[in-house]
Amino acid sequence: MIDSSRGARRREERLVGSDRVLAVLRVLAEHPEGVGLEETARAVESPKPTVHRALASLRRAGFALQDGRGRYLLGDEFLRLAFTHHEARPDHVRVRPALERLAAAFGETAHYAVLDGRQVVYRAKVDPPSGPVRLTSTVGGRNPAHCTAVGKLLLAYALPDDAAVAAWVARGPLPRRTAGTKVTAEELAADLAAVRERGYATDDQENEEGVTCVAVPAFLTSARTPSGAVSVSALAYRTPLASLVAALPRIHAIVGEGR
Repeated sequence: MIDSSRGARRREERLVGSDRVLAVLRVLAEHPEGVGLEETARAVESPKPTVHRALASLRRAGFALQDGRGRYLLGDEFLRLAFTHHEARPDHVRVRPALERLAAAFGETAHYAVLDGRQVVYRAKVDPPSGPVRLTSTVGGRNPAHCTAVGKLLLAYALPDDAAVAAWVARGPLPRRTAGTKVTAEELAADLAAVRERGYATDDQENEEGVTCVAVPAFLTSARTPSGAVSVSALAYRTPLASLVAALPRIHAIVGEGR
C-alpha cells in the first residue's frame, strides 16, 4: 500500500519556498481566464494549504488577484512590471524571436533594420538553421535605402509624397547597384507609392544580383510609425520573390506576434 502522505512529502521536497511561488505564478500565466485553487494545486503537485499560502504571498505583492468566482489571475502589478520591462528592451532584442521564427519557417535569412539618412543599418540578423549558402549581410552593416526592401519600406513612411521623394533624391545621386536599381526620383516615387498602398516593400535583385527580399513594418515603439523593418531575404533560385509575396500573411502574423 502506498503511503500518500510520504508521497506528498517527496513532492514538497522537490518544490519548496520560492520555487513553489514561481510555479504557481506560471500556472496563473497559463490561465488568463482564471484558475481555481484545486486545479492550481494539482498543476504544481502540492497540497492545497501550501498553494493557498503561495497565492496569498502573490496577492500581497499585487502579482495575483482573486475574482468574484474565487478564481485566481495574474495581478495588475505583475502585468505593469512585465510591460514596463518589455517596453524598455532594445528593439533588436524584442524582435529577435520573430526573426528566428521567420528564418526557421522559410529557410532563408531574416533581418531587422532601421533607417539612417540615406542608408539602412542592420540591427539584427538570423540565418536559417541549415543550408550551405548564407547571405553576406552583417549586424551593424549598411546598404543604400533606395534599393533594399527594408529601406524602401521605411522611406515610404519618411517621405510621404512625390515632392518629398524628389527633394530627397536631389541631395545626391543614387548609386546603381544592379541593372534593376531604381535611381531616378520618378522611379523611386512610384515604387514608394506602391509600398504605401500595399503595406510591404520588395527588392527584386535591386541591391544584389540573385537576392530577392520582402519587408514589412515593425511597430515596436509606436502604433503609427515603424521603429524599423523586418525582412526575409532569399536566394532567387531557391525562393523566388513571388513565393515570398504569397507568404506575406504568414510573415505579417509572425512579426505581429513579436510586438
